[in-house]
Amino acid sequence: MNPFDHRDRLAGSADAAEPVSDVRRLALARMGRLAAGGLILPAAAGAAWPALAADSKEEDDTFDQDSVLKDATEFFGQTTEGLAKVIEKAFKEQGRPNAYIKGQEAAAAITVGLRYGDGTLMMKHGGGEPVFWAGPSVGFDLGANASKVFTLVYKLPKASAIYRRFPGVDGSLYYVGGAGINYQRADGITLAPIRLGVGLRAGASVGYIHYRREKTYNPF
Repeated sequence: MNPFDHRDRLAGSADAAEPVSDVRRLALARMGRLAAGGLILPAAAGAAWPALAADSKEEDDTFDQDSVLKDATEFFGQTTEGLAKVIEKAFKEQGRPNAYIKGQEAAAAITVGLRYGDGTLMMKHGGGEPVFWAGPSVGFDLGANASKVFTLVYKLPKASAIYRRFPGVDGSLYYVGGAGINYQRADGITLAPIRLGVGLRAGASVGYIHYRREKTYNPF
């Protein structure tokens, strides 16, 4: 018997076993890829889906900053650096509005006075609703003025929810570059009236505004 035959057979066995080992490694690697792609990723996607769906719904139901600036510029008939800044401030502090009011108002005050106006409430989906408002004005907005006002509305559940009294938020008045904004808030709904030029004085005082379906000069 050739003494090298045994070693050749052993070497042959080792050579034969090596492809089996390679196949096993390939199979394990493929299983790992399937596990990662077929089990882990869908689970992660399933967990992320509600958040993605919520973000998508919010975008569908609200206005973005560029479209608000465009609409406000067209409404006022002019643009100023201040208008862009107050809108930017509102988006930074309050997020995306789901409605806005285009209107005009008049105010007259000598320490204590009256503010009243009318406009149209616009939501992302649906037609416009007429809105009238009036309220006492207390502060340093001396004299009389008439002006346009573009009001951003946040977290309005339905159009009819606008018809109520909204107190002014102390310390919320902000004005820059010929534009001003302040906040009114009630039950989680926030209004942010934006005014330009002479209309700035209308927002200088803090009181409340009562929004109604019908026109009235009664501030109460």
